[in-house]
Amino acid sequence: MMRNILILACNDLAIALKNKTFFLILFIPLFVFVTLNLVDVTGVEASKIKIGLVQQEAFTPEITQSISAAENLIEITWVENTEAGIRLLTERKIDGILTRNEAETDSLALIVLKKDSIQTVAIMQTFSALQKAAEGGRPDWITGIQALHKGGIQRETLPTWVLMLVLLIGFIILPAQVAEEKEKKLLLALLQTPITEAQWLIAKLILGMLLTLAAVLFLHLLGKFGPVHLFDYIAILLAGSFCFSAFGIFLGFLCRSQASARTLGVIFYLPHLLPSAMADVSQKLTAVAPLLPSYQLYKPLQSILLENASLTDMTFDWIYLILLGSLMFVLSYLLMKKRWLM
Repeated sequence: MMRNILILACNDLAIALKNKTFFLILFIPLFVFVTLNLVDVTGVEASKIKIGLVQQEAFTPEITQSISAAENLIEITWVENTEAGIRLLTERKIDGILTRNEAETDSLALIVLKKDSIQTVAIMQTFSALQKAAEGGRPDWITGIQALHKGGIQRETLPTWVLMLVLLIGFIILPAQVAEEKEKKLLLALLQTPITEAQWLIAKLILGMLLTLAAVLFLHLLGKFGPVHLFDYIAILLAGSFCFSAFGIFLGFLCRSQASARTLGVIFYLPHLLPSAMADVSQKLTAVAPLLPSYQLYKPLQSILLENASLTDMTFDWIYLILLGSLMFVLSYLLMKKRWLM
């Protein structure tokens, strides 16, 4: 009996090696290790923070002199008014805005995206150190913090969950389905009928987009959250689901079996999800995340859901998603014409 069990176990291990499942098991811990090393744990204080100062505000000499003396720690951007500063803040060009605190005339108010972000902590620590060096034990200069992202933790994490659903359907579900139809020769059989390659691809794209919209709608119904600009939100969701559905179909054509398609899907899924979702808690990931296609969807989702922004402010993002999706569609069509791994 033990001999049969060992033979079966070795056979399963050989199959896992053949269909790349074993490599997936090694890839996931390696990727998590690399990601965790990119997360800022120490040394945040040494990073230069970018502060916007409103030109119309009159700051005390102690504050302006201390900020000017700390040029190796603080990068100053003068803005015409608070609205201009908020625009730079939402574009992630600065980390925060300092204005006069209306409640306490001798202190400052800080405007940030999120109160619990790495950037906010760094600003508070830096200005607390400057205040103690300049004035000793007097109260801190910054006595009020205003966050642009309003709402509880459920609302703040909503863009991450939406991105997760879009990528799950695009990188896991669709590649496996495409590979299954190839593996079982269903696709070849369909192509013997009047159905053309373009029709099959468009149908798969529609499937991916409908699955995405249904999943996101269900998520909003459960959470009872809704965007202010509904049509802008639907438009960026359609662009994102089109892009990653086409991406997933292309990945499915690169694989011979369902198992290899799922493995390849996870290899693309994690690097697209984690850097974008964790960009707000790591300055290193903030630099890496914009290089990924998923960030061009995550950033507009954040802006629309948390900052009530509109689609007119994110033209580059939706054009990028549509162009990338179109490229993946064309590549899938070419592979389908060549009957790649069918």
